[in-house]
Amino acid sequence: MGLKEKVKSNKQLKKWAHWMLIPRNRYRPRWWVRALWNPFVHKRGKNSVFSRKARKDLFPFSPFELGANSFVEDFAVINNAIGPVIIGERTLVGISSVIIGPVVLGNDILIAQNCVITGQNHNYADINLPITKQKDIVKETKIEDQAWIGANCVVVPGVTVGKHAVVAAGSVVTKDVPPFSIVGGNPAKLIRQYNPTSKEWERVRKSH
Repeated sequence: MGLKEKVKSNKQLKKWAHWMLIPRNRYRPRWWVRALWNPFVHKRGKNSVFSRKARKDLFPFSPFELGANSFVEDFAVINNAIGPVIIGERTLVGISSVIIGPVVLGNDILIAQNCVITGQNHNYADINLPITKQKDIVKETKIEDQAWIGANCVVVPGVTVGKHAVVAAGSVVTKDVPPFSIVGGNPAKLIRQYNPTSKEWERVRKSH
């Protein structure tokens, strides 16, 4: 049994390890984890930039990757406590956006300002327990290559946004978005789709 498995199987040891990594009532790692441990376990591609004012709520026990030439702007928050966060190459995470794993972002993605992309949700089913004490619901969220997520969007757990898709500003994405399509609204609905025959972004007719 490895060290990681020993810690997980021992309740007291697990509690102590948690305290060593995370201050009480906080959701970000201690300074020494961020400064002395994470740089050696997480992967950063060439010319990638993590802005100084962005929050790295990153833990060594879960993967984090930032691809080459990708940029995380000021006041963004990246959190891999619940699951991995993988960001591909030449991808922009905009100002004040929040990404909570498990999330996989592909290459050449544009995420505008104030977006929330999450693979984690809270359970509320048991009315005898506070929501904060109920087990998290975890489903990997994926944004495929070349997608554009407009400002103030929310992408919920388990959703896949397809290649070169566009999510209009202010949308709440609750279902998969097809590749080469435009969606918008709350909940987001299909508005246009690229037609390879006409080479046009054609409006989707509503069915009655």
